[in-house]
Amino acid sequence: MQEQQTPCCRHKHTPRDEQTKKNLVNRLSRMIGQLGGIKKMVEEDRYCGDILMQIAAVESALQALGYIVLQDHMESCVVEEIQKGNTAIVDEAIELVKRLK
Repeated sequence: MQEQQTPCCRHKHTPRDEQTKKNLVNRLSRMIGQLGGIKKMVEEDRYCGDILMQIAAVESALQALGYIVLQDHMESCVVEEIQKGNTAIVDEAIELVKRLK
């Protein structure tokens, strides 16, 4: 039996307004900076507890970014696909939520 591909927005461009894009990129840049700081802490043999606290901060920031992108996905891509009659997009959205947890 051949598996059917679910058409959704992963194959299309998702336009974002400039302010949204700027906010996402700024968040990512801060996380990249934090990761560089963690790398330096490891190189300097810093206290494990301090490193773990920084790792937790990056994980939290990444999780928050994921929820922002998920919300945007639900409000745009998912709504558009449902309006087109593609209710299978709901299954994809549920899987994305599960992966983001």
